[in-house]
Amino acid sequence: MPAIQLTVAQRKVHRAESHHLDPVVMIGNDGLTAAVKKETDAALNAHGLIKVRVLGDDRAQREAIYQQLADELGAAPIQHIGKLLVLWRPKPVKERAEDEDRMPGPRDVKVLKYSKRGGQRPEVRTLRVLGNQRLTPGGQVKRAKPKKKSVKKSQLG
Repeated sequence: MPAIQLTVAQRKVHRAESHHLDPVVMIGNDGLTAAVKKETDAALNAHGLIKVRVLGDDRAQREAIYQQLADELGAAPIQHIGKLLVLWRPKPVKERAEDEDRMPGPRDVKVLKYSKRGGQRPEVRTLRVLGNQRLTPGGQVKRAKPKKKSVKKSQLG
């Protein structure tokens, strides 16, 4: 899988975004192993833009690791400063399954309560209304469906 080719302006934007990031993957003295490639691939899938720290002192080896990671993982090489490598790959789109049986979630509703005296500001309250509840015109939360009593309880009393 060849590395992604970016324009100078795109690399500049990604360099600015990566400035505050901490290294996610560290490559030790063993070099580029299968486990390191797997972790780098997982980090690119999760974050998109990552920093990799190479602990070796050989600059030529770091440059080779940088190009090999970019080529094998299909990532764009963004920056190589000292022992830090910055790689970017677009995040894969996650497919969300539609759940048809899903009920509506809670929502926050602002309720205004006006005072009986005309010159005062209304009192603002935020109420959380759950999926099985409704808000009455008076500003109270009620259950949407009346609770059914069991047959045994209705016979007892």
